[in-house]
Amino acid sequence: MDTKIYIDAGHGGYDNGATYNGRKEKDDNLKLALAVGDALRKKGIDTDFTREKDVYQSPSEKAQMANEGDADLFISFHRSSSPVPNTNGGVEAYVYDTGGINEQLAKNINANLEKIGFKNNGVRVNKNLTILKKTNMPAVLLDIGYVNTDQDNRDFDTKFDQIVNAISDAIIGVVDNEDQQQEEDTPDYAIQVGLFKNQANAASLIDDLQTEGYDAELEPMGGYYAVIIGRYSSIAAAEKEEEKIQNMGYETIVIER
Repeated sequence: MDTKIYIDAGHGGYDNGATYNGRKEKDDNLKLALAVGDALRKKGIDTDFTREKDVYQSPSEKAQMANEGDADLFISFHRSSSPVPNTNGGVEAYVYDTGGINEQLAKNINANLEKIGFKNNGVRVNKNLTILKKTNMPAVLLDIGYVNTDQDNRDFDTKFDQIVNAISDAIIGVVDNEDQQQEEDTPDYAIQVGLFKNQANAASLIDDLQTEGYDAELEPMGGYYAVIIGRYSSIAAAEKEEEKIQNMGYETIVIER
């Protein structure tokens, strides 16, 4: 599976997001989004951005970009804020629903950030966020610390590379696991060339096919002996080779392994 990830830097342009002592959420979001995207690209993961500079896009526009870009995962970076400075802190993640790769990704990112010192405020369901509601693929919105909490800002600045690695490692781990799961769930195919009661007859056919250059094998099958050729990742590939074998005069069927 070639996973494509869309990364969104929340806010932008005239929309500063949360602010505190001259610090603007939109700037932190962009810095982190670009750094995580760069880390993913270095690992060979196809990554794109909703924005790469200080421009405004509505949440609906951001979701549409990811949808039209055929993204497999969507991650939106934000930072939180509290009514009174220095009263709250930590990281949290938002998903539209639970039980899928989005929830697992959110949990893994939070756990990795907790290891480097952030308070883990958990994963929350929010069905009202446009960026989660309108994306067609699994999506996560992340709040990476509080803009108006001094300790979170110190951690954001001094542990920036660790934050990038924590997030990118979590993403790569989930992508690799998804790829492995798909490989395990995907059947492969083989070409059956005959089914015999007599093992000697099956062995004779295997000799003939090996003379033709095929790596044929004997496989017991319900009291009979099947002669099997190949292991193909798609039925189309198996059928293409089957046609060649049929043209040599053999009767065949494609079977799922």
